[in-house]
Amino acid sequence: MILVLLLALLLFGLGFALKLLWIVAAIVLVLWLVGFLARSTGSSGRRGRWYRW
Repeated sequence: MILVLLLALLLFGLGFALKLLWIVAAIVLVLWLVGFLARSTGSSGRRGRWYRW
């Protein structure tokens, strides 16, 4: 009985963590798209990278 309860808690925790990771991935994707579309043009008229690396 305790083993089944622990297994249920573990699976619930994993499901919550995976859902949270999907939400974080969606937020990062939206921020990347906004940064990609909102990048400024350089002095030569070319669009520069919005990130530093």
